[in-house]
Amino acid sequence: MPKGYAGRILHVDLTNGKLEIEQPSEAFYRKYMGGSAMGTYYALRDIPKGADPLGPENALILTLGPVTGLPISGNSRVTATARSPLTDTIGDSQAGGFWPAECKAAGFDGIVIKGKSPKPVYLWLHDGEAELRDAAHLWGKVTGEAEAQIRAEVNEPKAEVLQIGPAGEKLVRFACLINMCTRANGRTGMGAVMGSKNLKAVAVRGHQRPEAADPDKLRELARWGVENVEVRMGAMRKYGTANTVGGNQSAGGLPTRNFTSGSFDEYEKISGPTMLNTILKERDTCFGCAIRCKRVVEIKDGPFQVDPLYGGPEYETLASLGSYCGVSDLAAVSLGNQICNMYGMDTISAGGTVAWAMECYEKGALTKADTGGIDLRFGNAAAMVQMLEWMGKREGFGDLLAEGSARAATEIGKGTEKYLVTCHKQEFPAHMPRVKRTLGLIYAVNPFGADHMSHEHDPNYEESYEGHRNGLSSLGLADPQPPRSLNAEKVRFALTTQWAYSCLDTVNVCDFVWGPTWQLYSMNQLVELIRAATGWSVSLYELIKLGERRLNMLRAYNAREGIDRKDDVPPQRIFEPLEGGLSDSWAMDRAELAQAFDTYYEMAGWDVATGTPGRAKLAELGVEWVADIVGL
Repeated sequence: MPKGYAGRILHVDLTNGKLEIEQPSEAFYRKYMGGSAMGTYYALRDIPKGADPLGPENALILTLGPVTGLPISGNSRVTATARSPLTDTIGDSQAGGFWPAECKAAGFDGIVIKGKSPKPVYLWLHDGEAELRDAAHLWGKVTGEAEAQIRAEVNEPKAEVLQIGPAGEKLVRFACLINMCTRANGRTGMGAVMGSKNLKAVAVRGHQRPEAADPDKLRELARWGVENVEVRMGAMRKYGTANTVGGNQSAGGLPTRNFTSGSFDEYEKISGPTMLNTILKERDTCFGCAIRCKRVVEIKDGPFQVDPLYGGPEYETLASLGSYCGVSDLAAVSLGNQICNMYGMDTISAGGTVAWAMECYEKGALTKADTGGIDLRFGNAAAMVQMLEWMGKREGFGDLLAEGSARAATEIGKGTEKYLVTCHKQEFPAHMPRVKRTLGLIYAVNPFGADHMSHEHDPNYEESYEGHRNGLSSLGLADPQPPRSLNAEKVRFALTTQWAYSCLDTVNVCDFVWGPTWQLYSMNQLVELIRAATGWSVSLYELIKLGERRLNMLRAYNAREGIDRKDDVPPQRIFEPLEGGLSDSWAMDRAELAQAFDTYYEMAGWDVATGTPGRAKLAELGVEWVADIVGL
């Protein structure tokens, strides 16, 4: 067994309470490594074709990586994989915190959860042991209450708890998994899958920390990170991701009023400096990480009081609950973030759905009779907060919005579909295709819907940008293109960096710490890390092929479910001219984007008509068995 791993995968059948431990071979670990590729392996193997995402036949798979729990920045990540109740595609989502490292110390590299318990339960893993415990008394509790009670019950104040809140229990389609009351496997509705299984939480505690094959090299890499963190990541340390509010505003790319504009006049009120100077209580971190990018805020007075237990808003939340909705009240946005963390909801989809509803209301497709008397206009901070509360509880108009904007539009009709900002039914994150053109492509072709952490963004490969070039050169990208271009070279950049980010989500490291451009560590240093952790003589080529393998497996899963190029459809909104600011009148061109799709599928080695990998491509990547399962 290679170093870095626990060597054990736990299989849980909640229907009959059966727990089994698998001990995979070293060849298995070398091929799939961890994280998303490992999770997709089990999804293809164990989830039957046509499975209801909210049925017992779906599986929820939690996977770690070869460096999880080692003492170096960006190591502690968990990937959740299942068929998504929001997108109907494969679902994939990552989170940080202390839970992943603690799960590895408890003796497991992954957990495959199938079936449905006849009553609410939680899973307790401790020093190689696993047991199911009653959770009926925890059902309905918000995350802070449930976490405290579970720790008391297992008599381990340092136990880490990955759980769902009431939103997951009530099958809100964008419900998420939460650990530390602040770290979210946010996207694709993994919390609803857990809730459908009557599983409240997975609590972990262990004392067997993983060993590295080359501890001296690991210490050298860790020391380099500490010595360089302020120089390379100083703004991230000081302001967190909130620092990018101003940057996106200045580029004309801060999504505003449901993506009708890229400019928010009151952006400074929800910016990183404002948070730092007003409500920031402290900076938090994940296990072993020197960056400390997480925000903790506290507000004791006024109508929007905030408990620091639930952290503070990231950039995506400041945009989705702020500028998306035309809301400039930082306290209201922070309370909205707290509500999402208490109830267990993805802030991006939650905010995107509220913003869509606000536009429907302003255009007359919704009235107060529909919204429960709420004046759901852009800029109404109290209305935004109220809708989040109702969505988390599935009360009033929030019950419909808990289905996500795409399903709500189908239910309401009245032309509300034209206001959607989704791909594969998943709401857009806070980065705009009309400003960063390759996002218009990647949001649509990404196997689990619109996602901003699936490839590198355009500015890092444009002539006007002078930084971070060496990392892209290591991937064979050395020909920066004109701003806002979407030619064949930009498509190659998008696909190549998609493989790189796919690798990061499979090795299961933090994209803010490891990566090809602006991160603390480079892709070449990631090669050194994997070698130091496992003892394997990996190369950068092998890691990029690992990322390509994972991407092809994800697409193959979708193909089995009849999801292919016909479903890779961008919303009408990105072809409409933006209003105001630097990006005024910018829009995507349909013909240009259609050509980019053809180029992308061809470069990926997929069938251009269907966007699906064939048997030859899967065999090239060492996973021909996937073609047999999928029927390719």
